[in-house]
Amino acid sequence: MHPIGERLITDLRQQLQSVADRSRAPKMQAYMKSAMPYYGVPMPTVRKISQQAFAQHTLPDVTSWRQTVRAMFDNARFREEWYAAVALSGYRAYDVYQRPAAVPLYKHLITHGAWWDIVDEVAGNRIGVLLKRYPAKITPTLLTWSQDSDMWLRRTSIIAQLAMREQTDTELLSAAIEPNLGDKEFFIRKAIGWALRQYARHDPEWVRDYVAAHEGELSGLSKREALKHL
Repeated sequence: MHPIGERLITDLRQQLQSVADRSRAPKMQAYMKSAMPYYGVPMPTVRKISQQAFAQHTLPDVTSWRQTVRAMFDNARFREEWYAAVALSGYRAYDVYQRPAAVPLYKHLITHGAWWDIVDEVAGNRIGVLLKRYPAKITPTLLTWSQDSDMWLRRTSIIAQLAMREQTDTELLSAAIEPNLGDKEFFIRKAIGWALRQYARHDPEWVRDYVAAHEGELSGLSKREALKHL
């Protein structure tokens, strides 16, 4: 890893440790049902510390960026370091690296983070960004993920378009949901309902028609979520 990346990680850890709240940490860990401990640092503070560290340690190229994100994530000792790694993956100075070549990095974060706090951020704000910029290249990946054995990749395929609004590719949305209609996993059923509910803000009739057409296949949770504001 590049020396700047090493200094970035060291500085970030020191800053997080300096504001750690050991009384708060167990509550955060219990809420997130996390095997990894917390420093006990609130998210606004994590974001502020992260942004300052990123600004002070500018990575020189895409390789050092990718390696630093991986090292920060894979060697995390506290969950806030995971949050910082995800933040680094989307830091504005590295927007030029938001290209299809970043998909393996994001897949790694999704499959190894394997919980909603990591997955949902990467799905919506990393994979979703790539889909909007490079639909022809990212769509096939999401179609493959929609049938993957990994639940979190399937969730990603369903919720990746949450921020697409009226530009949502309904064909892709339908194709991502279809293999998961019979899934009994809460996080999949919730994702289906969430994705439909979000798109209902822009095309309520499409969502009503979709729910009606799949009345016998959608779970009660998915239907309730989809129709929540209709």
